[in-house]
Amino acid sequence: MKTDTTMKLIAGNSNLKLAEAIARRMSVYRGAEQKLADARVERFNDTEIFVEIFDNVRGEDVFIIQSTCNPANDNLMELLIIADALKRSSAHRVTAVIPYFGYARQDRRTAARTPISAKLVANLMTQAGIDRVLTMDLHAGQIQGFFDIPVDNLYAAPVFALDIRHHFKDRENLLVVSPDVGGVARARELAKRLDLGLAIVDKRRIKPGEVAEMTIIGDVTGKDVIIVDDMCDTAGTLCKAAQLLKDNGANTVHAYISHGVLSGPAVERVTNSALSSLVITDSIPLTAEAQAAPNIRQVSVAPLFAQAMLNVGNGTSVSSLFDEKTIGPIYEAFYRFD
Repeated sequence: MKTDTTMKLIAGNSNLKLAEAIARRMSVYRGAEQKLADARVERFNDTEIFVEIFDNVRGEDVFIIQSTCNPANDNLMELLIIADALKRSSAHRVTAVIPYFGYARQDRRTAARTPISAKLVANLMTQAGIDRVLTMDLHAGQIQGFFDIPVDNLYAAPVFALDIRHHFKDRENLLVVSPDVGGVARARELAKRLDLGLAIVDKRRIKPGEVAEMTIIGDVTGKDVIIVDDMCDTAGTLCKAAQLLKDNGANTVHAYISHGVLSGPAVERVTNSALSSLVITDSIPLTAEAQAAPNIRQVSVAPLFAQAMLNVGNGTSVSSLFDEKTIGPIYEAFYRFD
């Protein structure tokens, strides 16, 4: 694989730790130091965002690393303004690397006179001059169709599969569970990778964020259960599902979640819940409270994004990173496999 492309990396303020980790991993892959571009992203006294890029980006392939997590609106505006600054500085191509894509839950009209905000965000990014988007585990796959530019949607499942193989040496008793019917495809994909069985928690909502009833489809008695989902926001549904699984005979309950939004009382709920562990990626930075939680653990997607960005820069396959056999070698420093 070629790794001789020149590229510039610019980080917004949403997840500097991940951006720095991506730059370090790219340095390892390329055998040459890859730094974040010299730039400043500041706010005026009235909270207006100001961007100044000190490096020359004329004719360059530039990647903006910015999750649109909390505060979502500020981080989204940072991304758009950085993209505008790059285009006005004659950057050849601007790729938005968005590990967590905010507004993804607003992908359709749920009632009369409601917006499709994910489509609006897609339009804003295109108008700002972004040429390509690289993201991970979109809440709804159809969001890729909202863009008139290429969108590469990576998956955390191969990374989770590697982590599960490392931490669960005896997998005969493991069972993958989808926390709702809508997530069955995601859970089935991980179950297939690990050759495990699948169960489903069927939930009925009164309104968004409030669940009226939960039932389990499948037998979880005596099983070590792994709940798989793309997002954990307030953790209410996740913790209720974990307790329901325990009440129905599950031995232990673990959760693998792509994006740990963890807003409001989420960390306290997880800490006091029936969950033995909650594993999330670093697509969103953890708060100090979450870092101190005994049953919350983070796995890094920096190696995955670093390789994907190199593949985009070199014009090689991004879909090859959907296979854990392909990404296994780039995670050898993290795991030892049986």
